[in-house]
Amino acid sequence: MKTIITFGEIMGRICPENFQRFHQSMPGKLDMTFAGAEANVAASIAMLGGKVKFVTALPDNEMTEACLSVLKGIDVDVSGIKKTKNGRFGLYFVERGANQRPSRVMYDRDFSAVSMTRGEDYNWDKLLVDAGWLHTTGITPALSEVSATATEIAVRTAKAKGLTVSCDLNFRKKLWQWQSGTSAADLAQKTMRAILPYVDVVIANEEDAHDVLGISAENTDIEGGKLDVAKYVDVAKEIIRQFPNVKKVAITLRESISATHNNWGAMLYDAKSETAHFAPLNNGEYAPYQIKAIVDRVGGGDSFGAGLVYAMNTAEFTNPEDTIRFAVASSCLCHSINGDFNYTSRAEVEALMGGSGSGRVVR
Repeated sequence: MKTIITFGEIMGRICPENFQRFHQSMPGKLDMTFAGAEANVAASIAMLGGKVKFVTALPDNEMTEACLSVLKGIDVDVSGIKKTKNGRFGLYFVERGANQRPSRVMYDRDFSAVSMTRGEDYNWDKLLVDAGWLHTTGITPALSEVSATATEIAVRTAKAKGLTVSCDLNFRKKLWQWQSGTSAADLAQKTMRAILPYVDVVIANEEDAHDVLGISAENTDIEGGKLDVAKYVDVAKEIIRQFPNVKKVAITLRESISATHNNWGAMLYDAKSETAHFAPLNNGEYAPYQIKAIVDRVGGGDSFGAGLVYAMNTAEFTNPEDTIRFAVASSCLCHSINGDFNYTSRAEVEALMGGSGSGRVVR
């Protein structure tokens, strides 16, 4: 496996304990971990056994040193992290939902180091040596015009050097605010349409294609938790029609019955064979995992992207059916773990793929 590079922001994630709300827990204890879409992908790939380097910019202070220790402790290469004198360590706050109460996310990321670091300030010629893959998301371009340009430079340079590039669309309405007078959706679409011509693998959830590209699946009620999964084949085809450079489109299919009960699966569409592959299957038919006691769903999509990228870079996964099965099983297990990082091994994922989903104690 060549090195997989992920580029984006890592932050402090602050969350009350035991599904509490901030009003309940303050003043009092809050749980802080490190998180961020592209960092989550890097962490998960490392814990699956992959070779991965995380690229970002962080302030030169003690918080950054603590963050680097965590990443190094799970075998993420941090040599691509640029320490700066400008900018701060970003934060985000999470109230984990339960039953009919949804989870809520609040961002505190203005003037973070990565949002203020120009694309020219990263030494991509050096960073991409011996790398075979670059992964980023639509979150980093949402932070600022500076980080949007930096993302475009990263994917353009990677493509010119022959790397495979993947991008998770990851629409975050609260973040796309850096151009006055332009709506979040319009700014996202304008920005991402400049990035996607350099992308080989597009990753999205059941609503990202609509929010970022204006491409919708018919017969689908996102808020009501009802999806017509077959219609997402048309979504993938339309993405590829608009961006002929895209070779594969992966879409997660989340049916939200409640905050702690989701059905979970995904589709992988291959442009060359014009074939869609769904997972998981039961007797050849799509049958999503029923996750009825979610511990933490934030980061679930990132764990899917990590599983997908890992499998696509691993020789043993020789067909798209196994690739999408692995990605879905990996992200299913992530829903059982506190925090954004998916502390799951390849062996555990493959056990679930093999039918070991009862949760019985392993002795």
